[in-house]
Formats: sequence, C-alpha cells, structure tokens
Amino acid sequence: MKRFEVIEHTADIGITAYGSDLKKAFANAAYALFSLMADLEGVDEAICYDVEVAADNQEDLIVRWLNELIYLFEVESIVFKTFRITSLRPTRLKAKCFGERFDPSRHRLKMGVKAATYHMVGIEKDDGYKVRVIFDV
Repeated sequence: MKRFEVIEHTADIGITAYGSDLKKAFANAAYALFSLMADLEGVDEAICYDVEVAADNQEDLIVRWLNELIYLFEVESIVFKTFRITSLRPTRLKAKCFGERFDPSRHRLKMGVKAATYHMVGIEKDDGYKVRVIFDV
C-alpha cells in the first residue's frame, strides 16, 4: 500500500494519506506533510518529541495534528521524519515524532507550508483508511 499521494489544488497543495488502520493513515499524513516541506533523505531521528492533540472530532483532529507539527517546525526548527501514533481516539491523539533540528548545510527545504486547512478535509474507511488534507502554502 502506498503511503500517500499529492493532490494538486488551485493555489494550495493537498495529500491523500493511506493506512491499513487509522493510526497509520495519520502517521502517513504527517510524513507526507514533511515530504512536501523538505527532502527527508538525509534527516536523522536524533530527537523524539511527544505530541498530544485534542479536538472536537476526527476531521478536526487530523487538522490540529498536522498544524501542531507545522508549529513545531516553525518554532523549534525540527524536521520530522518518523511518526509513531501511540494512542488514537476520535477526539485525542498521542504520538512520538522523530527527527532533528533543521541544518541548512545538510537539509534541503522544498516549500513552505503555512497550515493544514479544513477545506476538503476527509477521512474514509475502505480497504483501510484514507485521510485527505489541503495545505495552505
């Protein structure tokens, strides 16, 4: 199963992330976000952040999860590469996120992502899960 695919959108960009379960789909959505932002090939897993997010529903949860990661990138300069969702309920997520501080001599940024949006956000269950999110770039 592929991890994600990019959705072209008028002025923004989006992703559809896939997973055999919802935890994997949320983790793959985070991986897709950072794949859009940076070349992850040379990123080490030197730092682990515990991230916890609460929301009103699952669609709100995916947006808040991804926006929390964007916030950590902007404020802490952490480029994340690996995401392990340790707990996922309809309105709460806990995860361990692995990466390292951005180093312009070693890491290449691709594009700036301002935020995950609620436009077209969706979570579907089929032969696994699909999570769709559009990003403001």
